Amino acid sequence: MKFTWRAAQEMLRLVPPIFGTFRRATKDIEFNGYVIPKGWQVMWAAAATHMDGSLFPEPAKFNPSRFENPSAPPCSFVAFGAGPKICVGMEFARVETLVAIHYLVRRFRWKLCCKENTFVRNIQPTPLHGLPIQLEQKAASP
Repeated sequence: MKFTWRAAQEMLRLVPPIFGTFRRATKDIEFNGYVIPKGWQVMWAAAATHMDGSLFPEPAKFNPSRFENPSAPPCSFVAFGAGPKICVGMEFARVETLVAIHYLVRRFRWKLCCKENTFVRNIQPTPLHGLPIQLEQKAASP
């Protein structure tokens, strides 16, 4: 299921499950010409990191193979956070995602009912029309 997990990671990169979060500066730091004083809160957004072309070439393109041999620096893929603040449920979410994808692909035929661009990037990537799909259960195999 290595390819399935890479496809799931790419989905999480394009549409992260969290918007972002806050961190507190532990020392004065300069970033792009701005000084962020020690103690100030800084907000990071997962979608902004995941859509950075210097970290993920052709960021709008769905490309699961980018996770075969990741070239982005550590902590660039932040769908579950990163470093010491990484989500404790990440491995459970991984298994749950793989099982759900397995059953959706093996037991159902499905198609997207809305063919045009179905996502808008308003603060968080959001399905424009509610992402309607049509599911048809496959015949049971012996």
